Amino acid sequence: MLDSSPNESELLTTTLELLLEDFQYWFFRAQTLLESERITLLSPEEQNNLLARVNKSQQEVITAQILFKATDQKAGIDTAILVLWHKLVDECWQVSMRWQSHKANKT
Repeated sequence: MLDSSPNESELLTTTLELLLEDFQYWFFRAQTLLESERITLLSPEEQNNLLARVNKSQQEVITAQILFKATDQKAGIDTAILVLWHKLVDECWQVSMRWQSHKANKT
């Protein structure tokens, strides 16, 4: 009987590819919120800073995706960078949840 489960390399490749797509999705959502609404829970400077960090990270993810594809999925990403992106996504989630709650309480 043949083992049909993916090997470690295939699993890592698939996971990384999906993770990069997730980061793109969440950074796009955060960018849309930060560009379309004035989040009064943040100062204008804080909102602009968060948007700038989202835009920068979004470009980094795009670059990582391009390199990943260009190297036939042989390029990796430093886990420290993944952690930074994850923390930024978490920060954006927190802002979004607080903002949605704030708006709901005002109506």
